[in-house]
Amino acid sequence: MNIGLFTDTYFPQVSGVATSIKTLRDQLEKQGHQVYIFTTTDPKVDTNVYERNIFRFTSIPFVSFTDRRIAVSGFIRAAQIAKELNLDIVHTQTEFSLGWMGKFVAKSLKIPIIHTYHTMYEDYLHYVANGKLLKPYHVKQMMRAFCYHIDGVIAPSERVKNSIRGYGIEVPIRIIPTGVNLEQYQRENHRDEWRDSLGYDKFTPILLSLSRLAYEKNIQEVIKSLPAILKEVPNAQLLIVGDGPARTSLENQVHDLGLDNNVQFTGEINNDEVYRFYQSADLFVSASDSESQGLTYIEALASHLKVVAKSGVYTDALLNDKSLGQTFETEAQLVQAIKDYIEHPNAYDDPKPREKKLYEISADYFGKQVVDYYNVAISSHTDLEVEEIESESESE
Repeated sequence: MNIGLFTDTYFPQVSGVATSIKTLRDQLEKQGHQVYIFTTTDPKVDTNVYERNIFRFTSIPFVSFTDRRIAVSGFIRAAQIAKELNLDIVHTQTEFSLGWMGKFVAKSLKIPIIHTYHTMYEDYLHYVANGKLLKPYHVKQMMRAFCYHIDGVIAPSERVKNSIRGYGIEVPIRIIPTGVNLEQYQRENHRDEWRDSLGYDKFTPILLSLSRLAYEKNIQEVIKSLPAILKEVPNAQLLIVGDGPARTSLENQVHDLGLDNNVQFTGEINNDEVYRFYQSADLFVSASDSESQGLTYIEALASHLKVVAKSGVYTDALLNDKSLGQTFETEAQLVQAIKDYIEHPNAYDDPKPREKKLYEISADYFGKQVVDYYNVAISSHTDLEVEEIESESESE
């Protein structure tokens, strides 16, 4: 199968979407399919360096998300490339420039198109004119317009599927959580070495926060709760991995609370080094309430790290056994969960729920489910084309 993935976000940009697409590409190619990435230009990419099966289109920074890009041209070129590649299906990963380019290509070649809805935009409206310009109604209208004449949608979680249905979109929807490459997070463990390089000894309880440092990740709530955590776990350390627009604000919050000796910011790290931080930590902690699917939670579980996360439709379903983690609604519940896991590290180690969950979140399972959906879309699209041809013949 020849597959075209259309995305505004791809490496070297750092995001859960970019990671998800890279995982999908690897799994599709592992199954013997040809995968082609249609994406934006990026100032970090040397145009003289060859990128296998990647086609980049002239772009500019996206308003209010300056580290994200949006293509400004290339529709005709994309259609020509796709025709030469003999694409069998288009899979869009964005509702913006490259998404519409993918729709144009699919229509031009009369091939099916599947879309993955990655982002719950209602959680990000505050980025544009402080939430005064765009409202949830506009998100609804945008999604209804984009999903018109789409063969199917992939929702990474029940929460996302419910939102799409809430917009009045009636296209077929299949829930397929993004998987992770388990082997990437189960490499040889050099825990003591990694901890030493970060300035921690092997007995220090490390609470890990790993994500883009954006306001909607709600890292400020974890920092705010740290004094209460320290009363129960006096030597705990909060390790904040990543970078983003909220970093300065978070650093100021840490300083104002007098927590400089208990919090460390690493800045942005290479994706290939992420596993080291999971291996170094004792617990993964997140207060984010904007996750449609938290890839970092899945990565933490793949690293055999327990997760303490804000309660929500997605996290409650993911962390449905204490051997995986716990969710919280209040600061007291957050503190208690952390204390419980730190003081009793081996109390919740039932392997069966973890083994089942690890298979469900594996990249292999993810890739197989997506290919199955592609086959359904291609079959349905072919049947529809036959019906249209027969209808035209009858009318003649």
